Amino acid sequence: MPAKKSPTSVAKVAMTIFRQLGLSRTAINAGVFAGTWSGHGPVIAKHSPIDGSLLGRVATASKSDYAVVVKTAQKAFPTWRDLPGPKRGEVVRQLGMALRELKVPLARLVSLEAGKILAEGEGEVQEMIDICDFAVGISRQLHGLTIATERPGHRMMETWHPLGVVGIISAFNFPVAVWSWNSALAAVCGDTTLWKPSEKTPLTAIACIKIAERVCRNCGVDPAIFSLAVGDGPSVGELMTKDDRLPLISATGSTRMGRRVGEVVAQRFGRSLLELGGNNAIIVTPSADLKLAQTGILFGAVGTAGQRCTSTRRLIVHESVKAKLVQSLVKGYRQVKIGNPLQPGTLMGPLIDPMAVKQMQQSVAAARAAGGKVLYGGERLRGNYVKPCIVEAQNDWPVVQAETFAPILYVMSYRTLDQAIAMQNAVPQGLSSAIFTNELREAETFLAARGSDCGIANVNIGTSGAEIGGAFGGEKETGGGRESGSDAWKAYMRRQTATINYSKDLPLAQGIKFG
Repeated sequence: MPAKKSPTSVAKVAMTIFRQLGLSRTAINAGVFAGTWSGHGPVIAKHSPIDGSLLGRVATASKSDYAVVVKTAQKAFPTWRDLPGPKRGEVVRQLGMALRELKVPLARLVSLEAGKILAEGEGEVQEMIDICDFAVGISRQLHGLTIATERPGHRMMETWHPLGVVGIISAFNFPVAVWSWNSALAAVCGDTTLWKPSEKTPLTAIACIKIAERVCRNCGVDPAIFSLAVGDGPSVGELMTKDDRLPLISATGSTRMGRRVGEVVAQRFGRSLLELGGNNAIIVTPSADLKLAQTGILFGAVGTAGQRCTSTRRLIVHESVKAKLVQSLVKGYRQVKIGNPLQPGTLMGPLIDPMAVKQMQQSVAAARAAGGKVLYGGERLRGNYVKPCIVEAQNDWPVVQAETFAPILYVMSYRTLDQAIAMQNAVPQGLSSAIFTNELREAETFLAARGSDCGIANVNIGTSGAEIGGAFGGEKETGGGRESGSDAWKAYMRRQTATINYSKDLPLAQGIKFG
């Protein structure tokens, strides 16, 4: 059962970290930043999912606030764009250093506001630090190409230039990391940013922008490089997606939200970088190390209370090892400590809010109605706390085809590897996937073109826990976007092909003779 108040109570932790992060529990926190702080929209009260207590109040953005934010970010862009890439990288390096100094209080704020256990909160802030380091390296490698040309005395090349103001829309489950994945890369590319965080996690957003503001002022650059507008989707989100002054909208969230963002942005010929839902599966073969598989499945399905886009939703296990694996999983689930995420030893905290609890209960009921057998859990404990659930199910059931943002694991069996891969791919989403096997042919088949159709494919590790060095994102209804590592920086820039003629002749295209 969830832990009662203790030395790690929400009130005591909040009292300490709010001072460190420049937040207030009593006064209204301004949720709009455009070089200065304001907020003239509705005031929202943020309650902790841990115990329901009030964390603080935030003034959201009005339409006039939004207009000021965009105008200010636009004004900051030309100067920031003209600053050499390595100089921009130095600002991001200083941001990473500031995050290192405040890692502990910021991680605890993530736990208070999103309900993550301490280790996951600290891990998320570490991702912010890591992406800053990564972006600093990229700031010296914003390279183009020299391309062979058919015309003598000519040189053809490809270069990359900053886009402008990049809009960032993030979700509650990674309240700070997703902003950093986008903003650190956008910043070194020469863009300014406007962030609309989830209205479920506004305080972590304000804390991050306060840190970025201080860094920018210390570095002598315009702090409006990192702008903020707290508000809901129908207000701020709609304004951003329709605003042709924002050439790129990077949006993380549900498929439903992404479909709306993609449609609206496309109508104005803007760009959208979408990182949406996942319905991630783990395949376990007869040759697999079952102990290793159990660890990957348990963390993937239960970690962050099943509220990761990369959470393990489906387990596709060979019929010869299914009974043994499921038995060990049920035993492992019984040992998961559920409760106050601020307490050491807790492995699963609460869901984000009562609506998430309701949606989980509805999905479990739908699985039962379809003929599913609940093998463990699914009950509501109290407040926003639930028992993680294992359900024997069929892959084609509507409830299995949809993503429920909760710790529900659907278990099904297979006979041949081709059948298992077909089952894994037979969902609308295509984010993350994994296979546990000790057979080389099985692993290579899974990673081949005929294998997993997801943006992420792992062998002998789970579906969650991506590193910032690899581009993150997926296919199909996951949106097709890529954030963070690899060459994802190109999404934040515009490509230009240029040709220089240093000869005394002017050869025309297709060999045309003119005049």
